[in-house]
This record gives sequence, structure tokens and C-alpha cells, in this order.
Amino acid sequence: MTAPEGVSPEAPVVLADPGQPASDQRQVIALLESHRPSDAGQSAVRDAMLAFLRDHPDALERTCAPGHFTASALVVADDGERFVLLHHTKLRRWLQPGGHVDGSSNMPAAAWREATEETGIEGLSVVLPVADLDIHRVAPPAEAPHDHLDLRFVVLAPAGARLAGNHESTDIRWTTVDDLDALDVDDGLRRLVRNGLALARRAVV
Repeated sequence: MTAPEGVSPEAPVVLADPGQPASDQRQVIALLESHRPSDAGQSAVRDAMLAFLRDHPDALERTCAPGHFTASALVVADDGERFVLLHHTKLRRWLQPGGHVDGSSNMPAAAWREATEETGIEGLSVVLPVADLDIHRVAPPAEAPHDHLDLRFVVLAPAGARLAGNHESTDIRWTTVDDLDALDVDDGLRRLVRNGLALARRAVV
């Protein structure tokens, strides 16, 4: 069976402790170079991210004005079907949990941290490899438009997990694929859901 678009065929690794923040761009480069996209679009995104790292020594800092790296998480319930979406306070869109890495090159740890903070769920585990890559333009209030270069991971929730949320969202909910049309999400999020759920199911087999 061929791995889904953008998902490496290697066996997933589930990390309950993704480690501490680090500050070595080579860690991000290695993560990107190990990503095995099966789609030309994902290959182009990976190449663009590698080029951005070469051209911007401060690419992991939010002060890098043209754009900067972020990490996000598709938080998947133990049933392998439901996942968390939140309505972002600033961007006013339904999104997966995620945010700035603030100089850290440990992207799985950053995704795990953002997922924990934004969902309120304890006991999350992050899955390797990267599930999806995405570069998108954002225009938050009082900020110049810039790019987010987002590495997206699957994060597994324990059985019985309850959502709490925080100030970064106005709503948070468990969602299914059937809900996506009503929430008007973009193609990048749909791709993440497709690839992420497939990876999550492989990770718990």
C-alpha cells in the first residue's frame, strides 16, 4: 500500500516526551530532508522551506519579518476519527492548534507544547515523521502580512480527553471530516486532516 500524500512510508514513532527546546537550524534541516513527500506540491514546499532556512539565519524567530517557522498539531482522539479544531481569536478562522517556535529547532516539541497549551489536554504524545508541510500568508491585526512556514505533526490524545482551550481561541471542539464543509476550512487543512488521520491510524496499530 502506498503511503498517503506527504506521509513518509516509514513506521511512525510515538513520543510521549518530545524533549526540550533547542537552537540549531540543522535539526530542522534534517527533519525536512528526512520528509518523503509523494506529491509534487509537498516536494516544492519542502524545497522552499530549505531555501528559506539557507537565506534567513533568524528563520526560527518571529522577528524575521518576511516570514518564520511555526509548528502545529492535528490532535487526534483515541477513536482515530475525531480531531481538534479551534476558532482562532486573531485570525478568525478554524485552525488546528499551533504557533511560533520562538527560536527553538525542536519542532515536534513545539507542536506538542502548542497542542497542550491550546487544548488543555494533558498526556499528549507526538508522532513522527512530519505529517504535512505548509507555507501560508497571515495578516494578524497590527502586524504586516508575512509567511508562516508550518511543520505539522500528529498529536495523539489519551482516552477520555476533555477540551479546555485558552484565550487564543473563541471556540474549540472535537471535529470529524464530515464537519469540514460547514466550518469553511482551506485546502491545506483538509490535506493535513487526510494525511494526519492516516498517520494516526498507522501509529496506533
